Amino acid sequence: MSQRDTLVHLFAGGCGGTVGAILTCPLEVVKTRLQSSSVTLYISEVHLNTLNGAAVNRVTRISPGPLHCLKMILQNEGPRSLFRGLGPNLVGVAPSRAIYFAAYSNCKEKLNNIFNPDSTQVHMISAGVAGFTAITTTNPIWLVKTRLQLDARNRGEKRMSAFECARKVYHLDGFRGFYRGMSASYAGISETVIHFVIYESIKKKLLEYKTAASMDNEDESAKEASDFVRMMMAAATSKTCATSIAYPHEVVRTRLREEGTKYRSFFQTLSLLVREEGYGSLYRGLTTHLIRQIPNTAIMMSTYEVVVYLLDG
Repeated sequence: MSQRDTLVHLFAGGCGGTVGAILTCPLEVVKTRLQSSSVTLYISEVHLNTLNGAAVNRVTRISPGPLHCLKMILQNEGPRSLFRGLGPNLVGVAPSRAIYFAAYSNCKEKLNNIFNPDSTQVHMISAGVAGFTAITTTNPIWLVKTRLQLDARNRGEKRMSAFECARKVYHLDGFRGFYRGMSASYAGISETVIHFVIYESIKKKLLEYKTAASMDNEDESAKEASDFVRMMMAAATSKTCATSIAYPHEVVRTRLREEGTKYRSFFQTLSLLVREEGYGSLYRGLTTHLIRQIPNTAIMMSTYEVVVYLLDG
């Protein structure tokens, strides 16, 4: 792969990640809150009547759904809070996706000369190498983003900036503090591998379909437009499958990134979650995560494919 091709994939990956992050940021905030242990602070008062007619209030801990969580955020913190962490997210998503797609494309091209071209083995190794590279280089940014999204303050209160958050992390935990949750992020590479294996498989089928239908005299621009719509659907399908399988690492990672947390390592957190909150806690926020990830991945992948197509075309 030439230097120009690498730059094309870097730029296209950055564009795809940025567009997707902006459009789906509110859902990202809700998802992070639901994954956090602090979400149980949302409580409801149950009014009971005693035998003598006196009213008794009982406070009950609940695990709110996505809509209730969204309502509480808007009510207590205002609409701007739905974009908490967007700054670090944009700072992180552009280089993260750029590095990922460039590494993936480079690795895939090299492995195609070693293994069966565009085989499942090639896609699995490429996705794993790219995921490891992107996670290692951008984890500090994602940690700051998560801390900002968990910074629940009432409307009108002064909010912590990304710089203040980073300084606080360093003051409390030192340089190592920026790499909390790395073990869970590495476990999440499995989701990326599953996603790209399914995506590349569907993409290959679509290419075969297009080749078979190339004998038809259709307008070329309309055909190209429909190809990108199909890629969006392929990305959404593959991401849904991958996320549903590997989702627990997302909850573990969020818990590890919390401030002053009792969670120490991936397996210790996993065990603690199951013991204290049950197996259902491993899938807290899954609905919101899917609602966000499906359009986010579809937008990101199609934007990436469009930019590569335009720059290479």
